[in-house]
Amino acid sequence: MTRVLVLQGPNLNLLGTREPEIYGHQTLHELQVEIQHWAVGLGLEVVNFQSNHEGALIDRIHEHDFDAAIVNAGGLTHTSVALRDALLAVNRPFVEVHLSDPTKREAFRKVNFLADIAIDHIYGQGPTGYRLALEVLARRFGAQPLGGR
Repeated sequence: MTRVLVLQGPNLNLLGTREPEIYGHQTLHELQVEIQHWAVGLGLEVVNFQSNHEGALIDRIHEHDFDAAIVNAGGLTHTSVALRDALLAVNRPFVEVHLSDPTKREAFRKVNFLADIAIDHIYGQGPTGYRLALEVLARRFGAQPLGGR
């Protein structure tokens, strides 16, 4: 079974309360449960990880125990060469996801250290973006939904 690391960066632990007009009212836990449900339906195994600390995210990537990833690096998208280097070092495909569309926000958010190394990008789709990313990975890996096709 294809194992997918869902990596959530800084401040995503505040989902549901942080700027709900931008990020919605769903909590991170609720989102993780939904991601797990979608993954099972697509024949994928999901491991969720969130940290507000760049080093912890990098250490998690270095564990190398996943086939692909979904990465919402939050603000680190715009600042972290180290996170980029970690993703390159493990040589695993990943889909970049953002709940909002950073290309339509403040000018500093247009800098993106991950865009050119991700296999796909899903911006501004809210929580549905994670389902779309799982579908991208399921197609890439030929995952079989529970019960076969």
